[in-house]
Amino acid sequence: MSNSKILQADIKISKSKDIRSLPGFSWFTLSFFIYLYLPLMILVFFSFNSSSSATVWEGFSIDWYFKAFANDDIQRATKNSLIIAVVSTFFATIFATMAALALSRNRKIKHKPMFMGLIILPLMVPEIVTAVATLTFFSTIGLSLGIGNIIIAHTVFCIPFAYMPIRARLQSMDKNLEVAAQDLYANKWETLRLITLPILVPGIFSGAMLAFIISIDDFIITLMVAEAGSNTLPIYIYGLVRKGITPEINAISTILLIISIMFVTLSYWIGKKR
Repeated sequence: MSNSKILQADIKISKSKDIRSLPGFSWFTLSFFIYLYLPLMILVFFSFNSSSSATVWEGFSIDWYFKAFANDDIQRATKNSLIIAVVSTFFATIFATMAALALSRNRKIKHKPMFMGLIILPLMVPEIVTAVATLTFFSTIGLSLGIGNIIIAHTVFCIPFAYMPIRARLQSMDKNLEVAAQDLYANKWETLRLITLPILVPGIFSGAMLAFIISIDDFIITLMVAEAGSNTLPIYIYGLVRKGITPEINAISTILLIISIMFVTLSYWIGKKR
């Protein structure tokens, strides 16, 4: 059999194993994306409704966005959310970078898979369990720092999200560059400062942006550990929803949605950059 016939046979076999060739799979995929994104599209659509009703369309208007920006309570909640997200992201990224470097470059550490599993464990544990455990811990030690409680809780919760892109960047990094630096009489700190960290910067930024968007959108942990006067934007939105959904809530949610999409897209793009 000629090479061309063998190649054609391999192509046919690979196509027959392609999941996209299964009958009805395309429609199933389309239905999945419609189910996932149609509610978001409806929310964005009704955020431009001129009516005070969240479900009855009367005309196009952006007045609800102006009202949302002019709302003093929203401004305070947004300020709290930004402060918490920035500080939590800063510390979570530092701890995640240290953990990734230690587990990737320190040969003296034993049982590395176990430590990696402990770091990413919060990703698999239900968030409500983490929230209750954090609240119990704070109550036991009598910790009452206002938004400081939320910052501590968010920092711990965001470490795995910052860790994964940084760890992936380290794994794809050519270790020969570090070996070459040490062959040129660079010590470990010089190698870290001049070689490892500059190459690791895209992964650090990617992890930081992912941690930031996780922190600013978090609701369950924040609701559990927040004290009086420490409302964040998700908690404020929840309080409004309990009174009834209005276009103002849709406008705030749309803004959060746009910010989330921007940060996740930027995090993905920077993480892929070489």
